[in-house]
Amino acid sequence: MFDVLYYPVSAILWFWHKVFGTVLGPDNGFAWALSVFFLVFSLRTVLLKPAISQLRSARKMQKFAPQIQKLREKYKNDRQRMAQEMQKLQSEHGVNPLGGCLPAVLQIPVFLSLFHVLRNFHPGAQSNYIFDKEGVDSFINADIFGAKLSNWITQPADQLALFGTDRTHMMIVGIPLMIVASVATFFTMRMSVRRQTEAAMANPQSAMMGKFMMFLAPIGAIFSGWFLPIAVLLYWLANNFWTLGQQHFLTNKIDREQAREREREIEAKKAAPRPKPGQKPVRDNGKSEEPSEEKAETATATKSAEPTENGAKPQRSGGGRPGGRPNVKKNRPGKQASSAKKGKKRR
Repeated sequence: MFDVLYYPVSAILWFWHKVFGTVLGPDNGFAWALSVFFLVFSLRTVLLKPAISQLRSARKMQKFAPQIQKLREKYKNDRQRMAQEMQKLQSEHGVNPLGGCLPAVLQIPVFLSLFHVLRNFHPGAQSNYIFDKEGVDSFINADIFGAKLSNWITQPADQLALFGTDRTHMMIVGIPLMIVASVATFFTMRMSVRRQTEAAMANPQSAMMGKFMMFLAPIGAIFSGWFLPIAVLLYWLANNFWTLGQQHFLTNKIDREQAREREREIEAKKAAPRPKPGQKPVRDNGKSEEPSEEKAETATATKSAEPTENGAKPQRSGGGRPGGRPNVKKNRPGKQASSAKKGKKRR
């Protein structure tokens, strides 16, 4: 069932062994070591595009990290609603949460396939997937300073003797490889922790987990190295070195992209039309007719208040009274009755 993975991995290893075996010799241990290294490089090159997408998604998530934190606080008692709102927010910003896991997930079957292919290099085998008997014997005869590539340190002594090596030679080569792989893993994890968002590091649990993994992963590399073939340790070492260089290269690339994007935003703001110095912005609230009518009335009143040609001031429409009210006698019954009584007494 897993042959669909085993055959491609063994085919890539076979190709690079043909390349380096032609130069260094088919049974040379360093030719096989370089073949393992370039097997890693070939697979990681294929995964380079998903890695770039992963980093871009992580940078996009930095922009709306405060919104995610607000959603977590708002729906901390309703996980289903929180998941729906976060998924909606991610879709609005064009972020795929599974994209960040894709490169790491795809490396797992490759690692297991390589481990399986290397375990099948044993004396007496007629073939090993793409490799024929000549290729199997070439791998078994190859060694690096006396350590066989398909054996591991804790393997029983009789099996090591069957391959033509012993535990001392395996430790001389295996332990330095474990230490170097552990150091490379530490720096890789350290760079990953430094690149985390400020919102993630502000969370005590996330910060503690990042620091914990930064030290746990290197310890795991040293511990597991006692039970892994030398060729798998070479794979691990090459993978960590590639990851370290890839993070440095891609982060600088994404930093330059974001810097250019910020420059374009600044230029767009500068190019946007602005009001002239001293000019007040025009506001249209749907009441453009009323101010115009008021201005017309004010202009009419001002015009009427101006002196005429002979120097006399024009009379107001209201009979000279302020406010423009006409001189009209008001009908006041009380005053009329009192004036009538005064007239009778005079008579």
